[in-house]
Amino acid sequence: MRILLFTGKGGVGKSTIAAGTAALAAAGGHRTLVLSTDAAHSLADAYGVPVGAEPTQVADRLFVQQVDAQLRFQQSWAEIQGYLLSVLDVAGVDPVAAEELTVIPGAEEVLALLELRLHALSGAWDVVVVDCAPTAETLRLLALPEALGWYMQRVFPAERRIVKALRPVLTRAAGVPMPADDVFDAVERLHAELDEVRQLLSGPGSSVRIVLTPESVVLAEARRSHTTLSLYGYRVDGVVANRVFPAEDADDWRAGWVLAQDEVLAQVEQSFGDLPVWRSVYRPREPIGVEALTALAREVYAGTDPLAPPAGDGPFRVQRTATGAVLHLALPGVSRDDVDLARNGEELVVTVGSYRRLLTLPAGLARFQVAGARVVDGELQVRFRETPAATGPTTETTTDTTDTTDTAGTAGTAERRHG
Repeated sequence: MRILLFTGKGGVGKSTIAAGTAALAAAGGHRTLVLSTDAAHSLADAYGVPVGAEPTQVADRLFVQQVDAQLRFQQSWAEIQGYLLSVLDVAGVDPVAAEELTVIPGAEEVLALLELRLHALSGAWDVVVVDCAPTAETLRLLALPEALGWYMQRVFPAERRIVKALRPVLTRAAGVPMPADDVFDAVERLHAELDEVRQLLSGPGSSVRIVLTPESVVLAEARRSHTTLSLYGYRVDGVVANRVFPAEDADDWRAGWVLAQDEVLAQVEQSFGDLPVWRSVYRPREPIGVEALTALAREVYAGTDPLAPPAGDGPFRVQRTATGAVLHLALPGVSRDDVDLARNGEELVVTVGSYRRLLTLPAGLARFQVAGARVVDGELQVRFRETPAATGPTTETTTDTTDTTDTAGTAGTAERRHG
């Protein structure tokens, strides 16, 4: 199954491009589902037909679904929210305010992606196109399983046993109800499902496509999204430059826009390495309906295969050497000054700007020491030597191209899969 996710700054036309790509896939004979995880659903507007919370057929082999995030939230969060509400009730918090406090910001968008897991397990589709929320925020939130991994593996089992054994005593001592087994079960289930989604989206059959318009501010955000997506292990397979003014027959006013866009488009070509950059010209009217969207996609992809699987090994790979190994992590657009690297026991902590990813090293590397690190052509390379690490927890920090090692401390969490 091929999974394509479309993201981009709000208002760049990502929903239109996603809808067109799905329509073109269906026209090519693929059983295609396009679903929206964006709270501001617009797929129904793009296709010009009513679309519900279940897959709705809009053309031959083409189905559309606008995920009911609230329903998914209730299914996956109900037990946890019920416990939190009982705690807030004891604390005297107003019930309406308590319900608001028990909703994690961004949780609805993340939980909506659980729908993708169900469709992948169903085997009913050849292609699934996902119209994500603006920017890469939804995908960034999928780092949640990694952040929870350390807690789920090391703390959660012991905490569950303690609470189960001492629940009556703890309830009286704390003055608030302790979580029951169904709450712990819900946390475990939610974590496992989110982890499956992340593995699915970082796998070889999935990729992200960034949609932008030829504007400097939009391009800057697209660059950051590309870096962040790579940091968290997602493959970006191309960029769509939307609403490009055609140069032909441009009057003086439009000629100025054409010139300004050409300058930004030249930067776009330089910003994304070897990734294809498809262009969609500005149209006098919005493409609405299956036929118009299919025609748009045919023009955008211009004879190339829009469903071609992403090339390469993905953002993360390990290369064996004569003296140890080298860990490679693609960080496009990043320089040595942007990266901070720390080693804490079996975990490697990579920080780029305000974003941090914590990786549990593969078993073959965990016993090696970090010999140095550098950033080369937008790729972080961490060298490991075969000298066994000291017994017990170790903490070391390595910074960029100088291949030097310093000391620092950062807590780590576990990564379950490397893509």
